[in-house]
Amino acid sequence: MTFAEIGLHPALLAALADCGYSQPTSVQQQAIPAALAGNDLLVSSPTGSGKTAAFVLPALNLIASEQRPQSAKAPAHSTNTLRRGRPATRRPCTPAQPRMLVLTPTRELALQVTAASDRYAVRLRQVNAVAILGGMPYAKQMELLARNPEILVATPGRLIDHLNSGKIDFSLLRVLVLDEADRMLDMGFIEDIETIVGATPTTRQTLLFSATLEGTVGELAQRMTRCALRIRVDAVADRHEPIEQRMHFVDDQAHKNRLLDFLLRDAAIGQALVFTATRRDADLLTDRLNLAGLNAAALHGDMHQGARNRTLAAMRRGQVRILVATDVAARGIDVPAITHVFNYDLPKFAEDYVHRIGRTGRAGRSGLAISLVHHGERFNVRKIERFTRQTIPVSIVAGHEPTRQASTAPRPTGKPGWNKASKAAPGRTRPGAGRSIAAA
Repeated sequence: MTFAEIGLHPALLAALADCGYSQPTSVQQQAIPAALAGNDLLVSSPTGSGKTAAFVLPALNLIASEQRPQSAKAPAHSTNTLRRGRPATRRPCTPAQPRMLVLTPTRELALQVTAASDRYAVRLRQVNAVAILGGMPYAKQMELLARNPEILVATPGRLIDHLNSGKIDFSLLRVLVLDEADRMLDMGFIEDIETIVGATPTTRQTLLFSATLEGTVGELAQRMTRCALRIRVDAVADRHEPIEQRMHFVDDQAHKNRLLDFLLRDAAIGQALVFTATRRDADLLTDRLNLAGLNAAALHGDMHQGARNRTLAAMRRGQVRILVATDVAARGIDVPAITHVFNYDLPKFAEDYVHRIGRTGRAGRSGLAISLVHHGERFNVRKIERFTRQTIPVSIVAGHEPTRQASTAPRPTGKPGWNKASKAAPGRTRPGAGRSIAAA
């Protein structure tokens, strides 16, 4: 199936062609036609599967086919003039009235969704997307809202502030998207989400994307959707085929540091993402790597938003080779040149492992995920293997062997376990001929 066969607006097809995209991913093939038909959707799909385009494209298609009411257009007198002819900050004389609202758990994911919306809407007239985020100057937010954007992307907390102050009016909202709903609930946003949903029209279309649709997420989805279609892309094979996985046992912290230094000097690395458990460790490891002559930068929640944006921009420009991050970077970051992901520390939850390694192998590209594991962390590895239904092969680097051999680790009966015999990781999967938007 191609995007043309799905029946998207010609302007969207032209924008997709400009980006080099012709074939939709699995989640796009299922979600886009269902959304175009006006259905509410509950979608569970793995990271890197192309879910952003799966909800942005149908909404843009709706916006392209409908003309915004005259009363909703930005007032012509919204820009004043100061002395010396300098324009004043644009302030909304009337509340912004978006047609589409996307709620995301993190700033990084919000910026990614906004950028994707701009790419796909580039050939549509007077359609713009803005992001309203915590850490952004208030005057800048007012300027963005003054544009009366068709698409508003926001984190729940900051959106509540503007909703309570009357700066946003959802009376014309057509599409509500909750992206990574499970993550937003984990972060304690459930009350904010319910307040926001309560301010939207009951006639809206609701699209909810989540790693799981059970438990609290399922209860929330039941309250806020109507006869929603469930789409589950349980593509464990698709999720990991382009990503080669390995793990190395380490005896102690010094052994781990020596091994990481050696692995990061591999000439095959384009750009690498290294995950640590804490913000302090991210800073300390970044400093140590830079002292060792490796080009590294840190990314974590203690950094000011401006510094985080500059770091990500430098990463995308190729000015940073190694990004050392906490799990704040596990979701929403799309840097195509990331060829390697290193788990310097294993994540607390198996789901986070999937999101971490999904930062490489994007859009059918190959990638390599390497975990550095203390012998006492075998149980955590088994939880990851049970969740992914894949065994992570054990590798050994000559000259950096652990004192204790991996072969001493018992293999659980009937479940994924240690690949004792494998010293080399499986071969990489060659990307398919057609390019998809899995990275979108």
